[in-house]
Amino acid sequence: MLPVSLQFEFILRILLSCVCGVLVGLERSRRLKEAGVRTHCVVACGAALLMIVSKYGFSDLTTDGVNWLYGTKGADSARIAAQVVTGVGFLGAGVIVRTGMSIKGLTTAAGVWTTAALGLALGSGMYFIGIMSTGLIMGAQYLMHRFSIGSDAYTIQEIKVRFHDCPAIRDRLFQLLEDRGGVIGGCSVNKSDNGEITYDLAVRIRNPITSQELQQLMDEYEQIHSFSV
Repeated sequence: MLPVSLQFEFILRILLSCVCGVLVGLERSRRLKEAGVRTHCVVACGAALLMIVSKYGFSDLTTDGVNWLYGTKGADSARIAAQVVTGVGFLGAGVIVRTGMSIKGLTTAAGVWTTAALGLALGSGMYFIGIMSTGLIMGAQYLMHRFSIGSDAYTIQEIKVRFHDCPAIRDRLFQLLEDRGGVIGGCSVNKSDNGEITYDLAVRIRNPITSQELQQLMDEYEQIHSFSV
């Protein structure tokens, strides 16, 4: 049996991993992502626990009878921890969703995988690296969203508007997209015999158009029959 003082240190590592997981998950929760505080907390906790078991769980096989953690003869301290890297990859795949031309959840999946790495670092006793990495991940997430850094800052937004043929509505809609820096990646237009037009747009945009903005556009023009975003 491991010394009590060492077991308390292991508990500290697990608790610290949970805290770091919660901090990373808070940023994801604020953006209403699939994996939030609870997911990141549990992943970090589980990774830290597995790291501790992988590194110290076989100490009874390697002790010299007097000193604990005397050596590693007959044990591989990285065997269990190595499986966390691939195992969490399957968990991350569960938060990746593809809808039409839009793929969502890639950043969140990468965050879950990295949170597992934080748990492994803290579980192995690398406090400074684990805590500093937590700060770096949170800072990177915030800055990239704040300043829209990188091509993955764009969102593929699907907009469908049905209205009676009116050039002013078309101009206003396209102007709204242009003001938001949107680029039309796909467009489908259907016109019925009664003059009703349906626009199906797939737009690559940094700041997605909200339903409130389309509702305001609908209030201004009675010719608009319906919309979806």
